[in-house]
Amino acid sequence: MMALRCSPASLPDSVASDMQNMRQLSGEQVSRLCSVIFSFLKEQVEVDQFTSQLEDFASDNGISLGPLKSMVRSVLLVLNGALRRNLKPEDLQADLVVLGLDEDKARLFADKWSGDAAVLTRLAVGRTLSINQLVDMEWKFGVTAASSELEKAGSVFLQLKMVIKQGNQLEPVYVELTLPQFYSFLHEMERAKSSLECFT
Repeated sequence: MMALRCSPASLPDSVASDMQNMRQLSGEQVSRLCSVIFSFLKEQVEVDQFTSQLEDFASDNGISLGPLKSMVRSVLLVLNGALRRNLKPEDLQADLVVLGLDEDKARLFADKWSGDAAVLTRLAVGRTLSINQLVDMEWKFGVTAASSELEKAGSVFLQLKMVIKQGNQLEPVYVELTLPQFYSFLHEMERAKSSLECFT
């Protein structure tokens, strides 16, 4: 098997067999399934609601729910890898073909990816940043007036108190930085800000 662009490591063998199973679906069925999957990713619906949509799809198309869920799991695995590696639609299509999906059905996913990749990237960044949300921050500058270590006397420092939201709890985090550490920290924050502005 050729190297995949969506994953540096090899994907489970079940992904290739799921793509072979998806070849048995008609183009219309794959198009509808593709819409259900991308709608789940973009609208961030609850898993129960998504499962219900898959059950409806399975019953409408006379497909067993178990194999359908396995196919969807494999597609989500590939799409997640494509998102992490920022793949172009043609690269995603090539990966799906390498995994065993025929060209026309792989193109359906690539076309959907072409329209939705930016939204999915923005949502992924939002989910990443909301894991530990910074709620509040206080700081104080100070000068060390006296110390048992001669070279520390007269040095400038910064004390930070950050309030971080972890789940439903607020947790204070205290940090003390020297002036060079503060400038390094400030530089990293500015780089992070400019990186995030690329996605908005």
